[in-house]
Amino acid sequence: MTPRSREHHLVELVDADGTVTGSATVEEAHQAPGQLHRAFSVFLRDSEGRVLLQQRAAIKSRFPLRWGNTCCGHPAPGEDVRVAAARRLVEEVGVGGVALTEVGVYSYYAEDPASGRVEYEYDHVLLGDIPSGRPILPDPDEVAGVRWVPLAELRAALAEDPRSYAPWLSGVAERLAAAVASSADSTSSSTSAASSSSSASPSSSASASPSSSASASPSSSAGSDDGPERPG
Repeated sequence: MTPRSREHHLVELVDADGTVTGSATVEEAHQAPGQLHRAFSVFLRDSEGRVLLQQRAAIKSRFPLRWGNTCCGHPAPGEDVRVAAARRLVEEVGVGGVALTEVGVYSYYAEDPASGRVEYEYDHVLLGDIPSGRPILPDPDEVAGVRWVPLAELRAALAEDPRSYAPWLSGVAERLAAAVASSADSTSSSTSAASSSSSASPSSSASASPSSSASASPSSSAGSDDGPERPG
């Protein structure tokens, strides 16, 4: 299926809170001034912590040849976002069987100066982990190229040369970075708590007075049973 053939598929229109308001075709939703609709942006991450970027194919009607996240798309009305995203991963980069986790939502509006088409999306950001070295099989009708990059390096590159990248990439990368930082903080807190617990003095149970166990009355034991706004 080519990008052009999907222009007549239906997408789910939503309000600024993500509540469904109706449906429209992909083509209708992306015509200026645009209609806010549900979308997803997927990042694949390898065991070295790098994320997979794709360069959008020249045939794309919006922001062709710019670098974006691993894959993007739209669920059909009523379709689970993760189901739709898993399907697009196979279609665009040939990777299936990946568990996807939502790490945030990014709402944005962007106009393509070349085509006049717009992106006005309530974008669910999803993350999937795969082992380093897993084969990537991009569809040339969808993808002009792929590359792996550390997240910190990507954020620096977006700040230096934003025009080489899809306009939503900065926002979805920040959602991912925040989720990664939050996960690292949680792991650190859990490790610290476990370390503090294990560092308690092993002799603490013996620190009580030797006579304390005898000080109780001999009969005591008997009684205890946490929109975008479109420009005007």
